[in-house]
Amino acid sequence: MRLGYKLAAEAFGPKELVRQAIRAEEAGFDFVEISDHYHPWLDVQGHSPFAWNVLSAIAVQTTRLGLATGVTCPTVRYHPAIIAQAAATLAILSDNRFTLGVGAGERLNEHVVGLGFGSVRERHERLREALDIINLLWQGGYRSYEGKYLQLEDARVFDLPETLPAIAVAAGGTAAAELAATHGTGLFATEPRADLVETFTGNGGSGPRYAELSVAWAPTEEAAIKEAHRTTRWAVTGWKVMSELPNPVNFEAASATVTEDDVREKFVAGPDPDRYTDAVREYTDAGFDHVVLMNTGPDPDGFLDFFAKELRGRLAA
Repeated sequence: MRLGYKLAAEAFGPKELVRQAIRAEEAGFDFVEISDHYHPWLDVQGHSPFAWNVLSAIAVQTTRLGLATGVTCPTVRYHPAIIAQAAATLAILSDNRFTLGVGAGERLNEHVVGLGFGSVRERHERLREALDIINLLWQGGYRSYEGKYLQLEDARVFDLPETLPAIAVAAGGTAAAELAATHGTGLFATEPRADLVETFTGNGGSGPRYAELSVAWAPTEEAAIKEAHRTTRWAVTGWKVMSELPNPVNFEAASATVTEDDVREKFVAGPDPDRYTDAVREYTDAGFDHVVLMNTGPDPDGFLDFFAKELRGRLAA
């Protein structure tokens, strides 16, 4: 089992994210994952740098740390040909430490280019076509593709790594988990759902199985919950809300009635290492082999120290 640290790209600027990644490697994390957003969820978070620049900087300033997008939407704001090129380049810069996490995206980030953000059915069809294009380009040579939504004309990625990155497809349901097996090489989830893993492996998926776990570290549980509520209360609104709203102000309104008790139900919070190990075990028991700790507490360095001193040994046992 491999343990990851989520870089909160909506909450910190690019240089700080690179610094945290270097510290995460020193603390013993196996990999870092970063969201690929254009906007933060809430204005109070205050940041949203370009994820690919941040990952490239991390790649050249670390030696063993794995890297992953969690996740990129390769269908609207980006054309999949661009992501195929970007991921191949990052795999080379990182000496094959990169995993391409992809998903159908959120309106929050994709509407900005003025091309709309279609129905759920259309988004998943677009994602399937995007994966076709990425996999086609990674075969080498000049390639063309004519899909219902996406096209490719006589394109070639010239710099391909010796080992292609894993493609971990985000799945909130079994249909997407099947797509992860047929069009990707890995799975990405945010819940400890064994049915997603079973669908992935049952359809031939044999690659890495990533999952995010929301935590909030602070010296007291109350301080942890207070900060998680301030910056991350949007996370309890559910995917149907999270995928549809266009701007931080909308998430501010949608989360106005979320209480600290609501956050407490969803987050592992405070300084008790047993709560963290129990939560990670839920994911490993469900079949996930890469668990990402997404810390929303007020002190990232305190959390990294806590992981190094209290969690790493327990979780590795």
